[in-house]
Amino acid sequence: MLNVSSDLISPDYSRTFRSSLLRWYGRHGRDLPWRGTRDPYAILISEVMLQQTQVTTVLSYYKEWLERFPDFATLACASESGVLHAWQGLGYYARARNLRSAAKAVLGRHRGRFPESIAQMRQLPGIGRYTAHAIASFAFDQPVPIVEANTARVLARLSNLQKPIDAAAGREALWNYAAVLAPKGTARTYNSALVDLGALVCLPRQPKCGICPVRDFCRATKPEILPIKKARPPLKRMTERHAFAVRQNRILLQQADGRWRGMWILPPIKAPLKGNRSIHMATFPFTNHRITLRIFAQHPPRIHSRLRRWIDVRSLDSIPIPSPHRRAIIKLLVERLPRRSLAKAG
Repeated sequence: MLNVSSDLISPDYSRTFRSSLLRWYGRHGRDLPWRGTRDPYAILISEVMLQQTQVTTVLSYYKEWLERFPDFATLACASESGVLHAWQGLGYYARARNLRSAAKAVLGRHRGRFPESIAQMRQLPGIGRYTAHAIASFAFDQPVPIVEANTARVLARLSNLQKPIDAAAGREALWNYAAVLAPKGTARTYNSALVDLGALVCLPRQPKCGICPVRDFCRATKPEILPIKKARPPLKRMTERHAFAVRQNRILLQQADGRWRGMWILPPIKAPLKGNRSIHMATFPFTNHRITLRIFAQHPPRIHSRLRRWIDVRSLDSIPIPSPHRRAIIKLLVERLPRRSLAKAG
């Protein structure tokens, strides 16, 4: 059930709303590289990169990724290490692993041709409801709605939705309302316009209502407090300790499991040697955690030896290392090794 007034779902409302939105988009829409293609592979890459990542950051990775992995076949045949290395700096590395797995599935199940069916798309690794709808719309111009951070904010304000959008009832209300507004044709352009309205005008804390092209259609009385979300769980604080060991211009690294599976990190240690002080400390966010990284100059105990390797510092740029560890490694190497040894380390 939509639980919105009938005028918000009338054909006249939908038609005039879309006309106003598309006129604005024609003048102010963003010129983004993934909007110039109908290739489902390129659109999939952009959509996955954009998950929890700002557009400006994605722009610096998107072109280089497509040059390195131009299609499903190339990505499917790439090593996990190579894929993680290309993704390095974007974070949330499960996205990169899922992309590689999805490419393998497209080759194996669909003979290299990306399916047009949303149901089949959602059977591929890492492709959920939004991503499948986005590809159906942007690659195949199917008349389907999309609900992501920007469009959810716009839709919640238009309908003055008083339910948390991250709860089942609120989420379904948004998808239902989005489906009512989505046009039978030109869904590709319309959905791009709705995304840009949220990104450029209907901003999270300070919406620019005075210049909004669809303000006459909006029912929000206090748009700045919408959308409503459930209370966040308390932030968990964690400390992770790792060893820094260098000999003859080589550094000891360990292949990670868990969060950074397949990447190379400084070897973890349970506790530093007695009296040993950390030589580097940094804090970084991760989902609902705030992690403090502490590095100690010591040789770690001889465990997990098959996962550890002495790496020439000049080859560090060619292996996947998560950003917090890479920053720590470069900083400590600069402080401790002769400059000539670091010519290719960063």
